[in-house]
Amino acid sequence: MSRPAPLLRSVAAQVGVEARLTVRRGENLLAMIGLPVAALALFGTLGVAGGRSLETLVPSVLALALVASGLVNLGIATGFERGYGVLKRLGGSPLGRDGLIAAKVVVVGVIAVLQVVALVALALAIGWRPASDASVSLLGLALVVGSATFSSLGLLIAGMLRAEATLVLANVLFLVALLLGGVLVPLEELPAPLATLALASPVGALADAFRAALGGGAGYLASLAIVAAWGLVAAVLTIRSFRWD
Repeated sequence: MSRPAPLLRSVAAQVGVEARLTVRRGENLLAMIGLPVAALALFGTLGVAGGRSLETLVPSVLALALVASGLVNLGIATGFERGYGVLKRLGGSPLGRDGLIAAKVVVVGVIAVLQVVALVALALAIGWRPASDASVSLLGLALVVGSATFSSLGLLIAGMLRAEATLVLANVLFLVALLLGGVLVPLEELPAPLATLALASPVGALADAFRAALGGGAGYLASLAIVAAWGLVAAVLTIRSFRWD
């Protein structure tokens, strides 16, 4: 009898499987790519004509994209895999539960990088320019922390709720992210109580961190700490409450 493949090789193989499955889900591709691109193209074009600053819009759309890939895509896909019994079977395979979760998070991270690259390219095409003190390293760190946080949140709801409830909640949270992330209205133009709530939320704090990384202001570490705190709490709750069947 042959021995199981090493863990890293098994995870790499599962990453390929997860990536192919993601590409085949047209509705998820729409949420991850189509909606953030449409939001940037629409509000960016209208903003240029109507006086809205692209400097406030681009970070918000980047944060929205990570909500789409981590919370919405991963949460919905994992919820239905759990409902169909797929997770229970894969979790008992040589890959193991840790390997399966690692593969899913890696795919979300790769998607997040592609999202940010595509959205930055589109933003440049419609006239946005990063500030002279923009930092790629700070942007990358915010991307990693944001991806991990929204992946944890996606897994949390997928492991607690039925698949149909996960689908509804994930889409509702995406709509909430449009507001709290500053896509519909700049965060600084929200009413004071709502602005405070937005900056305390993971999407609002991530948008603020992206804005600081791109040279739009201070407060990077404080905002990133809020995002990381949400991710840590979500990860702990996921470990304690996730049900595989």
